[in-house]
Amino acid sequence: MLEALHELVHIVLHAALDTLKIVPFLFLTYLAMELLEHKAGARVMRAVSGAGKAGPAIGAALGLLPQCGFSAAAAGFYAGRVVTLGTLMAVFLATSDEMIAVFVGEGLPAATVFTVLAVKLITGMLVGFFVDAILFKRNRTLHVEALCEAEGCHCEEGVWRSALHHTLRITLFVLIINLVLGAVLQFVEPERLAAMLGGLPVLGQGVAALVGLVPNCAASVAIATLYARGVLSAGAMLAGLLSGAGAGLLVLFRTNKHLKENLLFTLVLLVISVAVGCLFDYTGLAALLNL
Repeated sequence: MLEALHELVHIVLHAALDTLKIVPFLFLTYLAMELLEHKAGARVMRAVSGAGKAGPAIGAALGLLPQCGFSAAAAGFYAGRVVTLGTLMAVFLATSDEMIAVFVGEGLPAATVFTVLAVKLITGMLVGFFVDAILFKRNRTLHVEALCEAEGCHCEEGVWRSALHHTLRITLFVLIINLVLGAVLQFVEPERLAAMLGGLPVLGQGVAALVGLVPNCAASVAIATLYARGVLSAGAMLAGLLSGAGAGLLVLFRTNKHLKENLLFTLVLLVISVAVGCLFDYTGLAALLNL
């Protein structure tokens, strides 16, 4: 009984901490969106939209920062069409979450860490620019007001209150998901799953990428740790770390009402991650880059 209670407390605390990490990013995101809608005026809105061509490069660079909050922020911005789909893809592919901390803690050479970051940056930028080149015209229409109406946030009551309303709704949603994930991960450890299939051709990269999709810091920790200890190949590690974007997918599915679009985005993210992983494992590229 006491052991079960201890596990329950552990799950709740871990879920709460994981959720609290992204709250500041969510609030600043919605505050910025509210200011754009209510204060900035049409000229600034056009300027933000026009900056979308450089979005993938900026998004990929910011995604490299060792946190997962920016992916959640980017998902919110995309739901309001403040950033393009290519920018969102670049952020998700570049997001490093807990990777850097784990690699440093495991004593990996600095060259290896920077190589992984470079691969994530370049992949994010190339894919982002490619997506925007195809879909850029469809990404330019801002609908922050429509997002507010869908959330029922009563935006006319002020930008601060509206931003807080959005933040609380998304925070509750993420907390619920984290609680469920925490309970599941008590019985199915991502380390065991990834290690079981990590050495199988293609399937290993696919499983690692699926583990990376888990919207929880445990995924990036598991993948980075298993690679550092020689369990995962370089390609499987890259596949898992490219697909992992922290709570970004949770926020995307919660704020963007186009379910088919969200599912297609997730599928493309998964396919790209697996493809890059296979490229490194089966062409000798990993050895050339000392991974």
